[in-house]
Amino acid sequence: MTKTKTSNNGSTILVIGGTGIIGRHIVAASLDAGHPTLVLVRPTAASAAVDVDSDKAKLLASLVASGATIVYGDMNDRESLVAAIRRADVVISAVGHRGTVELDGQLKVVEAIKEAGNVKV
Repeated sequence: MTKTKTSNNGSTILVIGGTGIIGRHIVAASLDAGHPTLVLVRPTAASAAVDVDSDKAKLLASLVASGATIVYGDMNDRESLVAAIRRADVVISAVGHRGTVELDGQLKVVEAIKEAGNVKV
């Protein structure tokens, strides 16, 4: 990942699933384009990653070093999801789609966007 280019005009991007295989590339592209970039991370996943010094902990450190801001929340926790969305201009979901659980999560994201009211659907 490259260092963030500064931009005063870039939209703030929230990436849900930004630590996944595709999501990490979306985060890098957003940073490279000069956008302030937020990455939604489950608090339990982040603390577990730090506790075991795993690849996830290294990825989180790399994202932060590149200029991303970690936002703790969960797409299954409406309150934290809405709060994260309220900090963004654009929401990108890079969450996997292996089954109905992930599909339900996507619907929760859409509902949270509507509730937050600051991102056009």
